[in-house]
Parts: sequence; structure tokens; C-alpha cells
Amino acid sequence: MSNEPILTEHKVTVLLIDDQPLVGETVRRMLAGEPDISFHYCRNAAVALEEARKVKPTVILQDLVMPDIDGLTLVQTFRADAETRETPMIVLSTKEEPTVKAEAFALGANDYIVKLPDRLELLARIRYHSRGYINLLQRNEAYEALKESERRLAGEIDQAAKYVRSLLPEKLKKGEVRTDWRFVPSAELGGDSFGYHWLDDDHFALFLLDVSGHGVGSALLSVSAMNALRSQALPQADFRRPDQVLGALNNAFQMDQQNGLFFTIWYGVYHKPTRRIDFAGGGHPPGLLLTGPTADTAELTLLESHGPMIGAVPDLEFGGGTVELGPFAKLYLYSDGAYEIQRQDGTMWPFDQFVAFMRPGPHDDDSGALIDRLIAHDRELQGRDEFVDDLSFVELRFGP
Repeated sequence: MSNEPILTEHKVTVLLIDDQPLVGETVRRMLAGEPDISFHYCRNAAVALEEARKVKPTVILQDLVMPDIDGLTLVQTFRADAETRETPMIVLSTKEEPTVKAEAFALGANDYIVKLPDRLELLARIRYHSRGYINLLQRNEAYEALKESERRLAGEIDQAAKYVRSLLPEKLKKGEVRTDWRFVPSAELGGDSFGYHWLDDDHFALFLLDVSGHGVGSALLSVSAMNALRSQALPQADFRRPDQVLGALNNAFQMDQQNGLFFTIWYGVYHKPTRRIDFAGGGHPPGLLLTGPTADTAELTLLESHGPMIGAVPDLEFGGGTVELGPFAKLYLYSDGAYEIQRQDGTMWPFDQFVAFMRPGPHDDDSGALIDRLIAHDRELQGRDEFVDDLSFVELRFGP
């Protein structure tokens, strides 16, 4: 099905305004037999504007000398009205003085003909001016159709963003694991989603994924993958084993069955009794772990994601890693929209500078404070509030 707008087929429509019936009949006969031209005649200049609004001409032929109203005044009247402001106007006159012609053009006339012209000349001028005006009408129609399509698409994307947000997990303020997060969808909506939940009394799963592309299709694939993780609906996968989870996701969401879309993911499982996190990644940015004896002495470690993206090749095996947490531990998961920022000079913000920014200061002890500071910094770097890609950031704090 074509997405091209269907444009109106405008017929060449002539409106002649002249108080002399003989001129009206002469022009009618000149245009008779031309199937692409519709002719209308108005003898009374006082109702000419009303007639023009009704017939919507593609060109107006107008006498310059009429008893009820001055022809130049009528030109001004047509140009002052919103419905006839752009309509081509050809002045018909017995006067050939250059000053009269100059005044007519200054007031908005498109052409000037000493009446009555040769039939072929009149037809050529009518078709020339009408063709330009019809092109203008169709261009305006195409523009309005595009704007309407953009409005509908923006509405659909806004609804999809609200749907994705409604599926994101509640922030955990109490317990062994406490969480905070921010989700800032781009104007086109990307494919970010994330989640966390207890698999059993001892194992806590956490993940963040990012689907390629933008739009509703990417968002729907992201939601499908998120639901598969939350419902543990992947066959032959032990959800306490990140490597198995990524292998099962890869087989379940092959890109040749997902309109060419793939995704990256970081998936981890926290083992409460041992304070250990097992993790694996598929093409995703590394998790950032702050851990140590105390908050003041915590070290920043990158939990690298070495596996390939999800969906490219079936039956891949994914490696993983393990890290033990100190008494203080905080983990950040994020999408690439958090650091792939084009600065105002056109250069990209280096990843190592992003990592350096994520090293906490004394003002970042409150939940979510560092995330908010990062988002504000990203906006300052790029010089605008809107992001070209979704920005997702999850903060997880592990007891005691």
C-alpha cells in the first residue's frame, strides 16, 4: 500500500469579471471546446469576490474599467482575501499605458492583456497561470497531508511510549535490593526496556535491553523480549544462568523473523546468600559497579558485555562473568543513549569521559541523584532537551 498522499485533480477554472456581455460571450466562445477548462462569467463586480469564493477559479480574468467599482480596487480586494490571495489574476484592458500596467502589477496582478487577445494567446496564458496555481494547491495539499501524517505518527508514538512506561517495574524503596530508574524516550521512540524481579527467595534477576531502530516496531519487540524475561517463557533456559538466558533469547528472537530488528542486552542475577552477581551481555554497554568496604572507598568496575547482539545468528553460546559485592554496592545499567551524545561542536562525547562522570561525589549519595545529574549534563552537551535515542538508566543498591 502506497504512503503517497492522494492529491486533488484540479480542473482549469476561469472566472471572467467584465460588465460587457459581449466580452463575456466572446471569451466563452474562445474557451468552448476545451474539455480541460471550466468557464464562469460574472458581470457585476460588486459580487465578484463572492463568486470567486464559490467557483474557486484557477485564474481570474478581470476588466480594468467597470461602472460599479474601479478595476484596480478590485485587484486589491482579491489580494486582501484569504481565499483569493494566491489566485492568478490577468487584467484585461483597452489601456496600454505603461503607468497603468505598472500599477496593476504593483497591486498584485500576475499578467496584463490588451483586450481582446488572440484565442491561442489567451489559452496559453490561462493554462500557464493555472498550471502554476494548481501545482501550488497540490503542494499545499501534500504538505498538509504530511503534517497530518506526522501528527498521527506522533500520537501513536506517544501512546507507545506510555505503554512501554506502564510496563516498567515499580521502584523498590525497601528490602535487600533497592532501585531507582529514569526512562526518557526520544521523539521517535527507540526500543529500550528494562526490569528486575525475584526469581526465588535467593535470586534476583535484573536486565536492560535496547532494540535497534526507532518507532512502534522497535518498541513492540522490546516489550515482547521484556515479557519473555519477566514470565520466564524461554524454553531450555535456567533463568539463574545469564549465559543460558541470552542463548535462549537469541534463538527466540532471530532478526530475520523480526523485520530485521535485533537488540542488545545486559542480564544479571544477584545471589543473595553469597552477595554475588552472575552476568552476561549481548552487544550491550558494560554495567558500572561501585563496590567496596564503604561508600567512600568504593571502586568503579566495568562489568563488560562481550557477547554478540541478540538475533543475528542462531545457536550461539554466550559467555559470562561473576563478581562479588562488598558491604557497599551500587550497580548502574543503561542504554547507549546515555552516553552517545553529539556535542554542539559535532563531536561525540567519549565513553571514557562518561565513565569518569559516573564516579560518584558526595552529592550523589541520594537515590537517583547521579542519574539526574547525568541527564542534565547530556542535555547541556547537546544543547537541547530532546534526545535522538531513548535514554534508560537503572540504579540498583544492594544491602545491607
